Amino acid sequence: MTHAPTRPATGFVLPLSAVGRDDLATAGGKGANLGELVRAGFPVPDGAVITTDAYAAVVAHAGLGPALATATDDGGEALRAAFAAADVPDELRTAILDAYALLGNGPVAVRSSATAEDLPGAAFAGQQDTYLNVVGPDALIDAVRRCWGSLWTERAIAYRARRDVDPAGVRIAVVVQRMVPAAFAGVLFTANPVSGRRDEVVVDASSGLGEAVVSGLVTPDHYVLGGDGAVRERRRGLREVVVRGVEGGGVEHSAERHSTQEEHDELPEPVLAELAALGRKVAEHFGRPQDIEWAWADGRVWLVQARPMTALPPPPIRLSRFQRRLGPQIAEYLPVRPYPIDMSGWIERGIGRMVRRMLAEIPGLALDFADVLPEVDGVVDRYVPPHPRPTRKVLSAPARILPRARRYRPADWTRDPRFVRFDREARELNAVDVSALGWDELRRVPQRAFEIVDAITNLRLDYLPRAGVDLIRLQVVKVLLGHRGLSGLTLGTRTRTEDANRELLRLAERVRAEGALRAVFGLEPEALAERIAQDPAFTGFRAAFTAFLDEYGHRETASPLLMSAPTWSDAPASVLGMVKVLVEDARPAAADDRGEEAERRLLAHPLLRLTRSEDRVRRLLAQARAGIAFREDSHFHGTRTLPPLRRAVLEMGRRLAEAGVLNDAEDVLHLRIEELEALGDPATLPPADAERVRAAVRARSARRAELTGVPLIAPSVLFPDRGPTGDALVTGTPASGGRATGPVRVIREAAEFGRLRSGDVLVCPYTNPSWTPLFQRAVAVVVDAGGSGSHAAIVAREYGIPAVMGSATGTSDLVDGQVVTVDGDTGRVTGD
Repeated sequence: MTHAPTRPATGFVLPLSAVGRDDLATAGGKGANLGELVRAGFPVPDGAVITTDAYAAVVAHAGLGPALATATDDGGEALRAAFAAADVPDELRTAILDAYALLGNGPVAVRSSATAEDLPGAAFAGQQDTYLNVVGPDALIDAVRRCWGSLWTERAIAYRARRDVDPAGVRIAVVVQRMVPAAFAGVLFTANPVSGRRDEVVVDASSGLGEAVVSGLVTPDHYVLGGDGAVRERRRGLREVVVRGVEGGGVEHSAERHSTQEEHDELPEPVLAELAALGRKVAEHFGRPQDIEWAWADGRVWLVQARPMTALPPPPIRLSRFQRRLGPQIAEYLPVRPYPIDMSGWIERGIGRMVRRMLAEIPGLALDFADVLPEVDGVVDRYVPPHPRPTRKVLSAPARILPRARRYRPADWTRDPRFVRFDREARELNAVDVSALGWDELRRVPQRAFEIVDAITNLRLDYLPRAGVDLIRLQVVKVLLGHRGLSGLTLGTRTRTEDANRELLRLAERVRAEGALRAVFGLEPEALAERIAQDPAFTGFRAAFTAFLDEYGHRETASPLLMSAPTWSDAPASVLGMVKVLVEDARPAAADDRGEEAERRLLAHPLLRLTRSEDRVRRLLAQARAGIAFREDSHFHGTRTLPPLRRAVLEMGRRLAEAGVLNDAEDVLHLRIEELEALGDPATLPPADAERVRAAVRARSARRAELTGVPLIAPSVLFPDRGPTGDALVTGTPASGGRATGPVRVIREAAEFGRLRSGDVLVCPYTNPSWTPLFQRAVAVVVDAGGSGSHAAIVAREYGIPAVMGSATGTSDLVDGQVVTVDGDTGRVTGD
């Protein structure tokens, strides 16, 4: 079935066959899609469209134009009443009733069809009204009026506001169709809305009219069909209510009756197969999965509505063993869907470029983030665990790695002239007042930030090989000495992360020492941040806290991959939440003591004394610690340009909003960095360029809103069924050994850090280095994402607490206060 372009339809009332997908402005989303189905030969009940021109004519005739501009003042109530009482011009009334006569003057369905409806990313399902089994001219005119008025219901106004749809540009058509006296009706999805599988069709069906299924009045019969229409899964519904037309017009809701065999039986399998075939053809015609309403009457299937499926998960994929191992660890860095600004900026040209260069220059592997985070309509659609591809440079890797390992020792890296230059340039960039820059200077700040990050990448390329070699050598020594499981050897290594933790402890000690300060730390973090920032009594602490943020405020709150997420400086309440944790709990044993104890155990081995190798092993341990410090600290410094980069981008957003190009400064996150760099000064931006920017933001914002609640990757793909779990509440990958019991504390984001108490089991969706202070208080950790090589697993092993990674459902299955036992050796979490 093909679509033949036609002239846009015009007039007050048109047959469905006169409109198609190009006639959205005339027929609205529902009418345009139904007309397209009619033209393509699908079984659609006869009908007509009362066009948006008719709506405009009534608005003009009734003088409702001024009321449209103030409809939000009372939630549209007055405007709806005005439409219900509006005088319909004679010419329009005649056209409507002539169309009704052509449909037989019998029962019809009257459906609203707005111009911002049934679109990809904005279905507007249920936002406007539908009237079934309408009988008679007066009832028809009344139903049409009410459909017009339903464009201005409170729910429709709010929905448009959330989708950033300009109310001034929205109009409404009305579809009038011959009523189908359905024995069964419902909806079908041409892809599985839960799993995302495109080779399955899902049908929900119930007795009577489809209104019962669509509006959620009934638990329908549920079928999952294969591509051939065969039933793969079936679940009988409860059929709590049946909606049927009544003589003289209108519908009745009644309890399920079993007066006929047809009503009692399920939908016949040949009908299911027909529905599946029709659904596949409709999806093929429109070029994307469809959400279709259907009815079955007198042995015939009818399609009464079709729209693009929204919030559809990406199709499931099969992972290689390598992807299954690496995938959970990368997923930990994707707590939210990246924005276009993330993909084009920090991922493509910042931290992501660092990752690509390191893979290419050290092992000789190629990685494209466009494959890992593919975009559809300008928005990241899904996460595909990476599978770097070998290149010819793999063969020459030893020739690149060994000279670097001999020449560059991690302990010396901060004395490298390249680091000194990086440090100076990063400080200079952070000191820039972006609000004082002209537009041309402002839009060059991101590139300057990316170039500074490149300096850290160059240092990592040179110093990481030796860090890796030393860690491997230390592991070999542990194995040879029979201490394979000895943990804590590198605990207490001086890193910038540990420096930040110590400074947080000092801030907490200061709070404990000052009674007035200690009292205000009983506030919630947001209120606490406001009090600290404004109260003159806390000037001293405020200065110390500001100094802390000056040094460490570039740390990410959510992920090192996302420039859209706030840093510590942007979210001081999160940092004060960490201080609050340290204030309210006793300080634990110093990590250095555990590291020293592990070192004593290793060096006390008789073989070392016998061979007089203690000093060599001690030097090796120092070198391994230096390598760990380099790995951590180079990451720490690699994000130092995030604050000025974010400030520059948000300042560009502020100016675009001030000029009326964007509604809000943060709308800039929906733009790509190259779009901003190419944009002229917002104050003098040509109207065509401004509209192009607005259109891009609207489309991407709608697409992102459509995907709200849709995971980047299904947990079942990353974490397949692990088999019987017995009495376990959740299971995952064992990542740090030992057993610990304590009350659950679910921490979903940095803003909730202040809720953790000593002895709690930390349960969270992900972690990053900024979460490290929590590990000093938790007795165990359970993480939804990640694997044994993830940040949380590494830190847990260093602190000697059990960890279970990749639980997938820990944050949803476990609840605050629930006492559980975490077994880090088996990956099981059980009730106490």
